[in-house]
Amino acid sequence: MKKKDLLSVADFTADEVGGLLEQALLIKRRKKSPMLKEKTLALLFEKASLRTRVSFEMAMCQMKGKALYLSPEEVGLGRREPASDVARVLSRYVDCIAARTFSHETLRLLAENASVPVINALSDVEHPCQAFTDIFTIYEQRGNLPGLTLAYIGDGNNVANSLLLAAAKVGINFRIASPPGYEVAQEMLRLGEKFAAASGGSILQTDDPQQAVKDADVVYTDVWVSMGQEAERDKRRRDFVSYQVDRDLLSLAGRDALFMHPLPAHRGEEVSENVIDDARSVVFEQAENRLHVQKALLAKILGKGE
Repeated sequence: MKKKDLLSVADFTADEVGGLLEQALLIKRRKKSPMLKEKTLALLFEKASLRTRVSFEMAMCQMKGKALYLSPEEVGLGRREPASDVARVLSRYVDCIAARTFSHETLRLLAENASVPVINALSDVEHPCQAFTDIFTIYEQRGNLPGLTLAYIGDGNNVANSLLLAAAKVGINFRIASPPGYEVAQEMLRLGEKFAAASGGSILQTDDPQQAVKDADVVYTDVWVSMGQEAERDKRRRDFVSYQVDRDLLSLAGRDALFMHPLPAHRGEEVSENVIDDARSVVFEQAENRLHVQKALLAKILGKGE
């Protein structure tokens, strides 16, 4: 059977995304299962991680598999050893590789040269594991996805790219408000519009946060300064100052709107303290759901899905 990589949300069909959500629900209720017994996952990370590392490690542990964490210092990916060689070596030891890389090109090289599946655990272009978790959290909270409206406020970054594609796959209307110069890339927007046309969803890109949030069912934001962008911190803070999600902005959303954030959050920057701890906030449910969705993802990719 041909290996199944996950480098982009686009690698999964709409039916596969739906199946992943259902599987995650079943797995969450079950808690522990031997579905990945004797399977091994290598965690090949160039960037620091809390939720991604712990959720993958615990997913393997609770499903009776094993996870091996490989730090940047140990591997020196692309410096001490080419990514292509690392992929070939790890393929002889493990059943799957989850890679967290600075460059999407490194991820692509790993997938091209590995004979085992490669999962994007975050790159500079996409974060599909986070996006699938976000859609699952909305599904769990609201029950039905088509026709809902999700407003994303902030940088058109890797999280925004994957969330746009995932929302479009399942028929969610996606709106994104970003300052000029920080929009999602045109090729990502076009791909999302293609998926939305097939699912009945829609996509709106604007520079007006109020327009994006008006009557939305979900309001979502992410940090203004991601890892690797520290040199741009002061400029980004100036450019994004009117894009904070506070109670005034959230009040424009639907009455029962959810607030979401992938964490870590910079409280007082992209989100006010009283919003992230508001009763409408499901950010810690999101964080927990990384575990359950990644269990379902690993079960699917390693051929153990139900």
